[in-house]
Amino acid sequence: MKTPNWFLNKNIIAWVLWPLSIVYNLASKTVYTIRLFRQKTSKRPVICVGGLLAGGVGKTPIVREVAKRLEAPVVTRGWGRASAGNWGLVKPNDSPTDVGDEAKMLATAGLEVYVGNRWENINTINNYPVPYTLRPIVIDDGFQNPSIKKDISILVFDGKIGVGNGFVLPAGPLREPLWFGIARADAVIIIDETAATNVVKSYSRMLKKPVFLAKKEITNPDLFGKVVAFAGIGYPEKFFDSVAGLPKVRVIDTVSFPDHYVYQKQDFVNLFRLARKYEAELVCTEKDWVKFPENIKKKIKYMPMTVNIQPEFWKWLEKGIK
Repeated sequence: MKTPNWFLNKNIIAWVLWPLSIVYNLASKTVYTIRLFRQKTSKRPVICVGGLLAGGVGKTPIVREVAKRLEAPVVTRGWGRASAGNWGLVKPNDSPTDVGDEAKMLATAGLEVYVGNRWENINTINNYPVPYTLRPIVIDDGFQNPSIKKDISILVFDGKIGVGNGFVLPAGPLREPLWFGIARADAVIIIDETAATNVVKSYSRMLKKPVFLAKKEITNPDLFGKVVAFAGIGYPEKFFDSVAGLPKVRVIDTVSFPDHYVYQKQDFVNLFRLARKYEAELVCTEKDWVKFPENIKKKIKYMPMTVNIQPEFWKWLEKGIK
């Protein structure tokens, strides 16, 4: 689904839906409590990188950096895949349709990624021999599900989006009340290119949690001139702003698709027609690009995104694992 416009503003629609947020929150807490009593513990340390907002806030690049740094396997549900059935280890030739776009993107980066039932995959990894068993496991998302005990929980926020309008679903983007989520987190990462260190310190004092700053870098030296940018992510405007901020690039038009969108042949026909109209190139996110057929990939450029997390975070994480 596309991110509703009221998620970022307390407009009339948000206030009308607010009573439903109370019902949603009560139902979520009931499910949370039931799962908490069935909680399982992994033999290996589990690091959860999650979020409080529905839609993309930049968790996957953080997961990628943490897993690469720790040489750790990643366990994820595989959002956006066609089947909810169990899958296991993602192999190089697996289709994003089967394993999910984010899982495919992580696997393409050279990471060991497991898709499907989280606990079954954790059990598989736990049975690997020493010294492999000494390495932690990184869970992509799953912060709201307590059925697996987390040794370290990290919440990720986008500095520009913040907490949206501050309401819980469906009146706002929050999956749970802010205070309840922050209380269970061990640390917070804010992705913001403009935030200063003193701003992060003020957040840390306010939240009474370690808060770390991460800055994303989107670069593509081959991209210049007129472009039509498109994206199928939770908050596509973030991507469009990033592309518009690149030197020598002029964004002529933008096209938004729902998060985890499965592109059809007609979508590409329309996009190429739009590009010819403006005599521009097409550019998308890496998350979108990994889902395209090979012949389409050759005709569309993508913007690889990396995040640089401040050094203090890695010191904190290493200490937490020990």
